[in-house]
Amino acid sequence: MKKTIIASLFLIVACKQENREKAVQTKPQVKENVVVENKSRDSEEAKNWLEKNIEEYFKDDLGNEEKNMQKMTTRDYFDYKTDAMNVDLDVDGSLTEKEFQDKWKDKFNTSKAGTGVGFLITGQDWNEIKVTKCQLISDGDNSYLFDVILTDKELNAEYPVKVKIIKENSSFLIADVVQ
Repeated sequence: MKKTIIASLFLIVACKQENREKAVQTKPQVKENVVVENKSRDSEEAKNWLEKNIEEYFKDDLGNEEKNMQKMTTRDYFDYKTDAMNVDLDVDGSLTEKEFQDKWKDKFNTSKAGTGVGFLITGQDWNEIKVTKCQLISDGDNSYLFDVILTDKELNAEYPVKVKIIKENSSFLIADVVQ
């Protein structure tokens, strides 16, 4: 009789332990699905924001170019890209290539800055820039990296770039462009 009671207790404890393990295993799976759905929604929002803002940037008046770039980029990236566009130019505040690299090497990959060329495209002239590819490469904590191709059909030009977007205060900003 004692053996039966002891065996029953072991069986009851084992069943409770098995139920606890099953409950622990199912909880993270539900939480993981919610996180994946939120990331997917955020990355889709980032993609839509990027496509819309790039096309609007190139449609707007050239006189607003700097102001529009400043609105859609982080402060660091704006300063970095402004320095990159002015490398070795004979204008106030322009840097030499070496000065540029020394100044920004800790924050950006200066070899991919697009020195001496414009924001997002290398061409000086354009007719109508369209985003023909915008594919998510990776995402992290509030940051998204996209493989983007900008196309100007009339000038028969394509500009492939990688664009890093960050989410800051419920909006998106361009944090880096690899040209």
